[in-house]
Amino acid sequence: MMKFTPILKYVALIVLCAFTSCADDDSNIITPSGENPNPDPTPVTLAPEVEVYNADKVHNNLTLAVNAGKTSAALLSKTGQEVHEFTFDEPLGNDFEILPNGKLLGLFKAPNAQINFGGYGGIVKIMNLNGEVEWEYTLSNDNFILHHDVEMLPNGNVLLLVWERILEADAAAQGSANPGDIYPETLMEINTTTNSVVWQWRSYDHIIQDDDPTLPNYGIVADNPHKINVNYNPIANGDIMHANGLDYDETKDIIYLSVNFFSEVWVIDHSTTTAEAATGTGGNYGKGGDLVYRFGNPRAYDNMMGEVRGDRNHYPNLLEDGVQGEGNILLYVNGFAAGFSTVYELEMPATFSLLPNTDNEPTVVWSYENMDIFSSKISGAERLDNGNTLICEGDFGFWEVTPEKEIVWKYNGGEGSFFWRAYDYEVDDPNLASFGL
Repeated sequence: MMKFTPILKYVALIVLCAFTSCADDDSNIITPSGENPNPDPTPVTLAPEVEVYNADKVHNNLTLAVNAGKTSAALLSKTGQEVHEFTFDEPLGNDFEILPNGKLLGLFKAPNAQINFGGYGGIVKIMNLNGEVEWEYTLSNDNFILHHDVEMLPNGNVLLLVWERILEADAAAQGSANPGDIYPETLMEINTTTNSVVWQWRSYDHIIQDDDPTLPNYGIVADNPHKINVNYNPIANGDIMHANGLDYDETKDIIYLSVNFFSEVWVIDHSTTTAEAATGTGGNYGKGGDLVYRFGNPRAYDNMMGEVRGDRNHYPNLLEDGVQGEGNILLYVNGFAAGFSTVYELEMPATFSLLPNTDNEPTVVWSYENMDIFSSKISGAERLDNGNTLICEGDFGFWEVTPEKEIVWKYNGGEGSFFWRAYDYEVDDPNLASFGL
């Protein structure tokens, strides 16, 4: 059961008004100043975790700090106060968010999981604020496990990311050169009323290999950019793709899937039937379940054209709801090899085109890099209502930067921090009405 603990009673007062008391010895009291200071500024008490706070430019919303693999998540004010804490019986594995209807959606780690790569889950739950589980679905066995991310779709179904085990002999017979079993990615859409799988996409149905012409799925990788090179990333444990995040575009009826070990984002047609999704024809884009588009690392399909911007990546975040850059994608590139992370805002093409030996990469609208920001795992970025960008540096904490790349908020989670993501919520957001704010 999830437990919900209110920490402070008057949240709106906390975030929108000043803190004038209750400061401990470690707190930092500042007087707001800047280009347009309040003529009668009231001192603001900052928690010791807040290292930067620009009162004029920071967006005074709430930040949902999601602790990867931990049994808690917290709503934070920009002054660093923990406004609400959520605690759970099972560790997160990894995603947790507040839905538009005020319910809670989370992915949790199944006990005794047989497939347990980093980010494994196995259990997804919808809960109310009283901690009562209103819906639960478990998929954790020798052959399948839910992992990393979960998405509530507009139709009320839940979209899940799944590792599917393919036995070594079966994979080898289809052209895999990987030693041992492999665990390619599968997407499942679950009806929350019937618990039935109403749509499915399997990456394994769309593989290509150019190692052995006597085996199935043989072809020239560079000539088939819509296919997935099953031998691109051989790895002893079989986790050849390691997808870690997804987002759904209702307007285009497509899914953006971040594939970490390919340093790419794959675009998948959700308009297909499950039968079409297993083929290369059908759906709104005529490609069935073949990739409609991909970006980040053209070398993953032997394309020597186009800049390689991917260097491990997380959270392909579609900008929606009228924020600056609506329709673009924010992507956190971990920078595994570079040694520093970069957040890209990428303009998606009006028409998806994926051609051999062609620069298919999207246009960079905005980017932010800072040599002090580096997390080789997890992490992500959100666009705030005032145009600022909230960056989750997984093993540190959170940064807020303006479009001009000025740092206006910095929160240090302390040693041992491991934040999956940071989601933003407005203090007066009706989604939070049930919190009594």
